[in-house]
Amino acid sequence: MMLQSHSRFLLQTLLTRAQNLDKAVELDYQWIEFDDVRYHVQVTIKNPNILLLSVSLPNPPPEAMSFDGLPLGAIEAIKTTYGTGFQILDPPRDGFSLTLKLNFSKVRPDEAYRNSLLTKLASIREVVMGAPLKIILKHLASRTVAPELDRLVAIMHRPNETFFLVPQADKVTVAFPMRFKDSVDTILATSFLKQFVEARRAASLSSAPSCSWSPTAPQELEGAPKETLSANAGFVTFVIMPRHVEGEKLDRTVWNLSTFHAYVSYHVKCSEGFMHTRMRRRVESMIQALDQAKPLEKTRSMNNKSFKRLGLNDANHTTSN
Repeated sequence: MMLQSHSRFLLQTLLTRAQNLDKAVELDYQWIEFDDVRYHVQVTIKNPNILLLSVSLPNPPPEAMSFDGLPLGAIEAIKTTYGTGFQILDPPRDGFSLTLKLNFSKVRPDEAYRNSLLTKLASIREVVMGAPLKIILKHLASRTVAPELDRLVAIMHRPNETFFLVPQADKVTVAFPMRFKDSVDTILATSFLKQFVEARRAASLSSAPSCSWSPTAPQELEGAPKETLSANAGFVTFVIMPRHVEGEKLDRTVWNLSTFHAYVSYHVKCSEGFMHTRMRRRVESMIQALDQAKPLEKTRSMNNKSFKRLGLNDANHTTSN
C-alpha cells in the first residue's frame, strides 16, 4: 500500500469551504501530520472568500539543501504547480515556513476544475518537500546533471533526518539510512527490508529500480557527515534510471522516494498490529478451552487396578455379602 500524496484533512477542509462560500464562517484550524509538517488554515468572517494556508516544515539539518527554511526549488515548484491562482505571502505568517493566499472568487466555478485545484493544494507537502528531488530527476530524464549540485546531495525527509542522492547523467543513486527508535520496530524493519529487496528479483518487477540492502553505509555515501550514517536498520539503496522518470512517472517516483521511510514504518506497524491480534486470539481460544474443560472423575490406582471411590451404602452392601 502506497501513501496518498494529499492531506486528507486539508482536502476535506478546502472542499467544505468551497461548497459553503455563501456562509460567512470563521475557520482557524491547526494540526500536525506524520512527518512533523504543521498546517494552519484561516478564513475570517470579514473576507469569507479569502483562505490562508500556512505550512511549517521541520528545521532542516545542516547537510540538507535549503533556502530561507524551504527546500531547494520549492518556490519555483509552487509557481509551476499552482500558476497564478495563488499568492505567496512574503514574509509568511509568524512561525511558518510558507503562507499561500487563495481567493475563491477568482477560481473558475466549474466543479471538476475546482476540485482538481484544491486536490493540488492539499498536496502542498509533496510539492515543497519533493522540489529538490524533482529537480535532480528532471535532469536525469534529459540525461544531464544540474551544475550547481555537489557530488553527494542530502535531502531532508523527516525531522533531523536526510537521505542521500548521487546524481549522474545516466543514473541517480538514492541511499536511505533507516533508523527506528523502538527495538521491535528495528527488528521488523530489518526483516521487511531484506524481503523487500528479495521481492525485487521477481521477473514481474524486472523493470523496477534496482534495490539493495546492507547493514553498513554503501560506498556511495563516502564523504557524508559521520553523524548522518548511524542506521540501526541498515541502508537501502535504489538506482533510478532515465526510464523511471519519463513523463508521468516523474511525479510518482518523486513521491515514492520522498515517503519511503514512512512507507516502511507503516508496514512495520501493520505487521506489529497483526501479530498482536493473532496473539490475543490465541490467548482467547486458550481461555475458552479452559472454561469449557470439565473436571475428570477422581480415580485411585492400587496393584495396577483402578476403582471408584465407594459410597457408604455401597460399602455396607459389600460387607454384608
